[in-house]
Amino acid sequence: MSDFAGMEDLLQDFLTEAEDLLSGVDNKLVELERSPDDRGLLNDIFRGFHTIKGGAGFLNAHELVTLCHLTETLFDKLRNGELHVNTANMDVIMAATAGVRDMFNQLAQGTLPTPADPNLIAALQAAQKGDLQPADAAAPAAVTPAQPPAAASGQGGEPNWNELHAAVAGVPATTEAQPAPATTAVVPAASTHTPNADAIVKNALGRRATDNPSGKGPTGRRDTERQRDTSIRVDTARLDQVLNLSGEIGLTKNRLNALRSDILNGNNDTETLHALDLAVSQLDLLVSDLQNAVMKTRMQPIGRLFQKYPRIARDLARSLGKDVELVLSGEETEIDKTMIEDLSDPIIHLIRNAVDHGVESAEERLAAGKPEKADVHLEARQEGDHIVILVSDDGHGMNAEKLRAKAVEKGLISEEEANTMDERQSFNLIFLPGFSLAAKVSDVSGRGVGMDVVRTNIQKLNGSIDIRSILGQGTTFIISLPLTLAILPVLLVKLGNQPFAVPLAMVREILPIFPDEVKEVGGRATMVVRGEVLPILPLSSLLGWEQEHTPEYGVLMQMAELSFILAIDSFAGREDAVIKSLDDFRPKGVAGVTTLSNGQIVLILDMKELLGSAGEQRGVPRSALIKTPAPDKAVKALSAPKKDAPKKEKETALSVS
Repeated sequence: MSDFAGMEDLLQDFLTEAEDLLSGVDNKLVELERSPDDRGLLNDIFRGFHTIKGGAGFLNAHELVTLCHLTETLFDKLRNGELHVNTANMDVIMAATAGVRDMFNQLAQGTLPTPADPNLIAALQAAQKGDLQPADAAAPAAVTPAQPPAAASGQGGEPNWNELHAAVAGVPATTEAQPAPATTAVVPAASTHTPNADAIVKNALGRRATDNPSGKGPTGRRDTERQRDTSIRVDTARLDQVLNLSGEIGLTKNRLNALRSDILNGNNDTETLHALDLAVSQLDLLVSDLQNAVMKTRMQPIGRLFQKYPRIARDLARSLGKDVELVLSGEETEIDKTMIEDLSDPIIHLIRNAVDHGVESAEERLAAGKPEKADVHLEARQEGDHIVILVSDDGHGMNAEKLRAKAVEKGLISEEEANTMDERQSFNLIFLPGFSLAAKVSDVSGRGVGMDVVRTNIQKLNGSIDIRSILGQGTTFIISLPLTLAILPVLLVKLGNQPFAVPLAMVREILPIFPDEVKEVGGRATMVVRGEVLPILPLSSLLGWEQEHTPEYGVLMQMAELSFILAIDSFAGREDAVIKSLDDFRPKGVAGVTTLSNGQIVLILDMKELLGSAGEQRGVPRSALIKTPAPDKAVKALSAPKKDAPKKEKETALSVS
């Protein structure tokens, strides 16, 4: 049973506001490290923690109040000049904010928070007295390994608690310092050792820095473990606009009803018909404006997503001994609320990838003539009806030749495939499952699970990801996403008289299919388009329908690195489809349905799922595609008088932009 029976709404409001406040505190803490004398930042951070403490007290979350109060007291001493901002204090404060987030997780599960780690409480108390031992500047906190090292383990793999106690308390147990394991070591209250900042915060930094977008990484809190937030914040001005448009539509409806009564009573003069035409035109304009206004209520500034990344980048860079600054831009860019949470993990992994793999160590950067501090940029901007997100670094870039060699070594591609790849295709090898350049597996990387998850998640949002890299200068990942998931531009294709919709983002162009141009290569029907040999996949075979005649058109489609020609009978143009999901029953290969302007219901095809269900053949024989008429039909066709029909121009192709 929940500890907050009858207070669920209040708890949800607190968590929503407190998460935003804590994310803002995290960002300001990162800024404070760069500007330790900024009193304004300290005041903002103090106020943020004070607000969180007040809300926690109202919910009777006493352990959260205790942790916030201790941290708030430390902030008060820092802003009053009694203490100074240094590495030791900042590390303990960062560990405290991580502890607060852990307590938020417990609250989200409907339970009161458990007491904070006694080591953290002791460190905060020592910091307030100025007794905290600073961590060695030459040895920044390292990422905590997922398993304890052998030297710190007893029999049967159990932790050696004496050694763990010594490590956390700052007393060397052996001549060689051992990193603290992920398991929290509890120091008895009677311990008289002065806490060491480096040892105490290792676990907190490791938890934050080793978040894995696949959800299968090291233990520790992940933001996405919490139930998806289905609420949305809407500016009252946008709601006022929706209300005003609704009122105007109501007035126009009354006008149409009056005109309808006049016409039914026999008043069909020109003036009445003209008034009807004006009313219908006005209604069309108002409905369009209302649709746009409602869509805008779903849009949220992407800055709400970006605000948690500076802390993640800071923790990971510190654990790796690197000096990295995450630079944000375009935070005011708006994106569909339903996409924000799904973008969180891919962007986290790209930032981790940039800090871990893209950015060199300080020594390497200085040797290459670069500044010791590396810059990682996270930028968002709107381009037409798409949102573009860029994650770039000024690191060592990617070596296409090494990528191909590693992919061949791991058996992901053959030597022949590697020899035919250009630079762009070589860069995209990092998206293959199991691909990794890491020499050894660590908590941060090396398992080859991550970049493939990134691309899969982006494709689920009907987006694409591309890579630009210059060896020695850096790498940029470019994510392109539709402005909203509620409206999807589609191309309407036909099999016989039955229309289907395919996402327009996958369509490159439409081509006529001429039987004499269809060749068989490797048992598959293919066509050559501008020097590229492409397989032809009939839509009928993907749907399991019987094909009665040769398709007349082909849609050249691009899915990730796969290009193919989708053979169809005809097409019916382009539409902006309002997607309706099929929650109770969804046939395989169907992403949803939409209604056309004529009222006809059309299925929106999930091409990735259809291609997966087509097996490994990736095509059909030429004989299955090119249908030869039966002998009796052929004789009738020759003897029948020819009709005047427009000729199919062989050299023309309809390009779709």
